Amino acid sequence: MNELSPIRTDDAVEAPPRRRGRGLGWLVVLLALAGGGYWAYRTHFPDGFKRPETQQAGAGRRGGGRRGGGGEGPQAVGVATVQKGDMPVVLSGLGTVTPLATVTIRSQVSGYLTQIGFREGQTVKAGAFLAQIDVRPYEALLAQYQGQLLRDQALLQNARLDLARYQTLNRQDSIAKQNVDTQAATVKQYEGIVASDQAQIDQQKLNISYGRITSPVEGRVGLRQIDQGNYVTAASTGIVVVTQLHPISVLFTLPETVLSRVMDRLRAGATLPVRIFDRSDTTEIARGTLDTVDNQIDVTTGTVKLRALFPNTDDRLFPNQFVNARLDVDTVRDAALVPAAAVLRGTPGTYVYLLTAEDKVAVRPIEIGESDGVRTVVIKGLAFGDRVVVDGTDRLKDGASVRVTGGRPETAAGPEAAKPAEGEGAAAPSRQEGQRQEGQRQEGQRPEGERPHRRRQQSQNP
Repeated sequence: MNELSPIRTDDAVEAPPRRRGRGLGWLVVLLALAGGGYWAYRTHFPDGFKRPETQQAGAGRRGGGRRGGGGEGPQAVGVATVQKGDMPVVLSGLGTVTPLATVTIRSQVSGYLTQIGFREGQTVKAGAFLAQIDVRPYEALLAQYQGQLLRDQALLQNARLDLARYQTLNRQDSIAKQNVDTQAATVKQYEGIVASDQAQIDQQKLNISYGRITSPVEGRVGLRQIDQGNYVTAASTGIVVVTQLHPISVLFTLPETVLSRVMDRLRAGATLPVRIFDRSDTTEIARGTLDTVDNQIDVTTGTVKLRALFPNTDDRLFPNQFVNARLDVDTVRDAALVPAAAVLRGTPGTYVYLLTAEDKVAVRPIEIGESDGVRTVVIKGLAFGDRVVVDGTDRLKDGASVRVTGGRPETAAGPEAAKPAEGEGAAAPSRQEGQRQEGQRQEGQRPEGERPHRRRQQSQNP
């Protein structure tokens, strides 16, 4: 160009070329995203584009289980029938296994332990040999006392002869009466010495017999407390403990409030059985009978002690073992029994939910008696064959409609319970309709992500 031209070609910057294809690509991406969003919305929310009245109708079908409109259906409950049976009256208490005899074997003489005649844990009979103490010192003393006895017996014999001579001379008036009396006293003195010598001899014989230690009772010996060769001190050193196991007793306690009931049965001559359970109160260990009741009540705890005897032939009861005792005092015959889970306590007192013929529940106050933790005796308020709610009582109220799960116990309640009451025939179609709507509601709940056209394809297939 001309140099005088206002446009300088050397300093001008060339504009980059326009890319028309770039905008078209962004448009395609946006359309693809919009299509994907629409497809996802229709897949996960198939009812999103329905009319409001259609959605309300669907909601009505899903929640139409309750009679007369939407909302939740009748409460599902479990029921049980009032049965006729016997209920044992059982009193429970904590107890401890206590042997009838626990003997700590100690030596009655001092000396060295020369022999052990038992094995630890062995069961021994009464009179069985257990240990031997060295008795040679006592045998030596026995021989010494026997020698003294012979000497004193000789002196006594001589004093008696002198007394006889003095008595003869006294009759002849040849000796003073004082000499006769003195000699008679000497004879008495020697007689006392001889008796003392004999007693010492008997004492040493007894000590020698004490050197052989035997078991005073039948039982099981424990661990040895002293070894052979040790010096044993009389009445202070324990050798072993023997515990009687057959029979064995259990001491347990009961509240003073039930003492009169137990004493009445004992005065009537009844034999009350006692069952023993382990620490967890789940496994029965032994069975026995009540032997006696203590003669006073513990004022600190308000309880009384009782002793029960058990044969314990299988050695399942061990001394000082902690157990749970159950005393069978009496049995309630032909009582109305209900599960313990059916008995409730609240503002009406003790009550149950009674199932009526219209599948509704009514609050029924009752009076209860004995209970074993599983069943409860109903004294007043229920009759044989009545049905009570045992499961699902948390949201019930008086007059609420319920749905019995697991079938109705019509056979247990009697044949009359199987017949519908008056007015129940008209309500039966509505219950069937409610169950059908409940099934449709469960069928209409599809897993998340299922496509609607799959259901249409399944409906088209024969």
